[in-house]
Amino acid sequence: MLITSPMPEEEKLSSYYESDAYISHTDNKEGIMSFLYQKVKRWSLQKKTKHITNQNGGVGSLLDIGAGTGEFGKYAKNQGWEVSGVEPNENARNLSGKKGVSLKENIDDFYGEQFDVVTLWHVLEHLPNLEASIKKIEELVKPGGVLIIAVPNFRSFDAKHYKSFWAAYDVPRHLWHFSRKSMEILFSEKMKPTKTQPMIFDSFYVSLLSEKYKSNNSFSIKAIFIGFWSNISAWFSKEYSSLIYSYKKIE
Repeated sequence: MLITSPMPEEEKLSSYYESDAYISHTDNKEGIMSFLYQKVKRWSLQKKTKHITNQNGGVGSLLDIGAGTGEFGKYAKNQGWEVSGVEPNENARNLSGKKGVSLKENIDDFYGEQFDVVTLWHVLEHLPNLEASIKKIEELVKPGGVLIIAVPNFRSFDAKHYKSFWAAYDVPRHLWHFSRKSMEILFSEKMKPTKTQPMIFDSFYVSLLSEKYKSNNSFSIKAIFIGFWSNISAWFSKEYSSLIYSYKKIE
């Protein structure tokens, strides 16, 4: 596990998200990167919802932490899930509300409640006070319930290739940087790991963004190749650019 240093003061963290370029807090489709992000997102919504349904053994209550503009919540709701969510960014919460998915500002707003499934899609790396946040997250999962977390993997081929230009480091917004090993030991013994699977499109998106940072090219065939080779390499090493980790809370 790597840690961003120096780490921004907690009260200043929100200022790093106040940008139209931060795609997950907007529904922006302008520009090739935003266009590709939105296209892949639509496919991934179906995959994510299928995954949580399989892990839970059917639909139930869902808490999505770091819900952004509510696209996942909306899709899951339409599939029969009872959806709640957390999103600190006011603009993103407002966009989610217009889609019929009401979000609260803070994890603490759900104190004392528990859910069949709790999800964090590329969110854990953003949370300050990691140890305290993990304890709160675990308490939100019902006994026998499921916790699903997706995070970038700094041991992937694309991370090693782009080094300091690797877009998934995303400092200072990303405070923590996880490996498969760290995700095995971060959580308490109550959370039993059940499944790990790749997010194969992330290597392409991250490589395209990394190449843009490195060479200022808005689109790069080289980046597509790096993303492809990262997935081929990970077929053997299991070190994909991003991974989804599923845990079941012991009853």
